[in-house]
Parts: sequence; structure tokens; C-alpha cells
Amino acid sequence: MAGNDCILLVEGPDDKHVVWHLLRRHYEMLDFCIFDKGGIDELLDDIGLELRVPGRTAVGIVVDANDDLKARWRAVSDRLREEDIEVPDYPDSNGSIINGSPRIGIWLMPDNVAPGELEDFVTQMIPEDDPIWPRSQRYIDDIPEGDRKFSAKKTQRARIHAWLATREDPRWMGLAIGAGDLRVDGALSTTFAEWLRELFD
Repeated sequence: MAGNDCILLVEGPDDKHVVWHLLRRHYEMLDFCIFDKGGIDELLDDIGLELRVPGRTAVGIVVDANDDLKARWRAVSDRLREEDIEVPDYPDSNGSIINGSPRIGIWLMPDNVAPGELEDFVTQMIPEDDPIWPRSQRYIDDIPEGDRKFSAKKTQRARIHAWLATREDPRWMGLAIGAGDLRVDGALSTTFAEWLRELFD
């Protein structure tokens, strides 16, 4: 994916590879670059800089809602308002797009409505009749709290990686999409892909 006039800002490498592989399954090509900013603070700090790059026509922003969707929306909105961009009070459940120069898109993982993160989005791509997913959840949930090396906030991440470990060839989330282990035709992943198409195509 090339085309420095259109960019998508993401928090980290997992986000980048999930987006890239999902789009490969939905479309032949959309012409934009994905920039892994190395964390939410770095991404927020760079929004204004990226918007001001000469010739830029579209900037997408994908961030985790985490525990507080309203707070994350406010954090992104504040950076855009610093650039004199008018931002809606609430995110669009289908992904927000603000027409202007450049055009701006905002997606709060997982679905612009609920708290959560990338792993909650990817969980929706597990086939509904998959027999291993309930076992993967139980495996993680049955680990005594004192023995866990992850925080309660990262439980879903642990569950999805436990499930990925059971694949014929265990892979990262993005590669699992490319391999067909994760479905891309569900409502949420289709809505996300359509948001990207509307923003960049």
C-alpha cells in the first residue's frame, strides 16, 4: 500500500497487520499508507503534524477505546480541534468521517460504541461454530488470579492468543486473517472495511 497523500494512523504493529490483511481479503487494493505510531500517546501527539503535511488528502485514525470510549473520543477530538477542525460530539457507529481538506476518518476499536480494543474486534472474526473458542476462554478464565501474568484488562487478549495457538500453523492475528482462520465477512469487519473504502477510495 503506497500513496503518502492518504495515510492511516494506528497504535501498533498488531493493528497495522490486522488492517492490511483484512483489506487484502476484502479488496484488491486501496492506495494508502499505514503508519504504526508505537503507542496511543505518540499517535495523539502526531495527529496535527500529519494533518499539516503538504498534499495530504485523507487521514484515518484507528485507536482502542479501552475502558472509556467517551474519553478516547474526546482525546482525539481535542487534537483535531487544535487544528480548527469541527468534530461531532459523538462517534458514528459505522466509523466517523469528517469531510474537509484533508478528509479525516476516526474508528474507535472495537466498534465505535463499546469499550474495548483490537482483540475485541478480532474476536468477532472467529467463526461462530468454532469448537475451540469456548475452550480457549475457559482455559484463560480458569487460571487463578494469583498465577496470572496479565492484568484483568488484557483478559480478552489472552483468550484470543490462546485460540490462535491452537491453529494448524499458529500465527499472529493479521496472519490468521490472511490464512483464512478468521472470517472477514462478518458485520463488524465488513463495516470497518467499508469505512476504509469510503475514506480512501
